[in-house]
Amino acid sequence: MIGGLGWPELLLILAVVLLVFGVGRISKVGSELGKGISAFREGVKEGQEAEDEDSKEDVVEE
Repeated sequence: MIGGLGWPELLLILAVVLLVFGVGRISKVGSELGKGISAFREGVKEGQEAEDEDSKEDVVEE
């Protein structure tokens, strides 16, 4: 249960969301959310790689 919500309540909320937004819009939002998460992960990976390179350069200079 999420915050006191059971399965019947969650299904009702899902049904209302589908009626209000429609399946097409929800799939577009899901797609954009996935792209955003992928871009975030890629940025974090690049940041870690740059940090690793910087730390290697610091060791070589010392």
